[in-house]
Amino acid sequence: MTFEYRGAHGGCMDNVRLVGVAIAVAFLAYGFLKYGRGSWAKSDLLLALLVALGIGAVSVLPGIGDVLTSVFRLRNRGFAFLVLSNLVLFGLFFYLLGQVRASNRRNGDIVRAIARRQYEERFAPPRRAPGIGTENGKLLIIIPAYNEQDAIRGVLARVPKQLLGYDVEALVVVDGATDATEAVAIEQQFPVAAHIINRGQGDALRTGFEIARAQGADMVVNMDADGQHQPEEIERLVAPIVAGEADFVMGSRFLGHYEEAGGARHLGIVGFSRLISVLSRVRITDCTNGFRAIRGDALGRLELHEDRFSTAELILEAAKKGLRIREVPVSILRRAEGESKKPRGLGYPLGFLRVIIHTWLR
Repeated sequence: MTFEYRGAHGGCMDNVRLVGVAIAVAFLAYGFLKYGRGSWAKSDLLLALLVALGIGAVSVLPGIGDVLTSVFRLRNRGFAFLVLSNLVLFGLFFYLLGQVRASNRRNGDIVRAIARRQYEERFAPPRRAPGIGTENGKLLIIIPAYNEQDAIRGVLARVPKQLLGYDVEALVVVDGATDATEAVAIEQQFPVAAHIINRGQGDALRTGFEIARAQGADMVVNMDADGQHQPEEIERLVAPIVAGEADFVMGSRFLGHYEEAGGARHLGIVGFSRLISVLSRVRITDCTNGFRAIRGDALGRLELHEDRFSTAELILEAAKKGLRIREVPVSILRRAEGESKKPRGLGYPLGFLRVIIHTWLR
């Protein structure tokens, strides 16, 4: 049994072809519209182009099916068009995936907005004009925390009050914790911005960045709440920014001290660091380290979307936007208390790789 195009006259076939071309043009226009509005990434637009070209080509030149039957050794033209229909289904799948990502971003926007509003009502100081290098500038330390009630107490107790002529403040972003992390931070008289649900470190950092920008912070420092980063080493991160030598300074365990060196995680960090170095054209030795400092006026230039695995996105975005990136040696110790919140098994490397590819393509 074979599949053939048959009709009472050529006009019927011409109408079918016109409908196919119209569908292809509509799909193409929709793709460019979504991309222009920022809802789709480059990869989504590329898929839309491929699908539209496929539909248009089949409509104008149905004989293409014969080429496919030859290439893939299919029985007849009907199977060739079945392959194309599957491609369309794949296109719809990726479109829906994009819609899910957009919905997740909207949910994140809501969670962060609620956290910012509650923070402003409870803790926010008056806004000041940024002026890096001026006397008594502001350095804001942003500490994302998820169920770190046991470790964060020791971290907060070691946060300095002043550093290199800057007043130092710390902000704990409690990311949907189910323990007493928020109560511990408030007990130690540190301001808190709390997410009502867990959103991931990336969204916690974005909440902190938005608050830092609203307050006109001259610099921000990110550090973990688990005790792996040493507050005494913050000066290493901010010194190049204060000196006007860098905009984005990353701590590197491989230039400094790493208590858990060796093993699969070590090799994975090295491999991903080399990949990011190639893509960003900046030498990076420790791409997963969350101990960093950024100029306050550079935060608004970073286009950040990822709610998890955000370290790779930050590096690639900083390089893309022309920020001067520098690494300095720091120490990474074992967790002071509790267990790692990172996904186990292949979840972490696959998620990290996805963020690298997605950030680079957009």
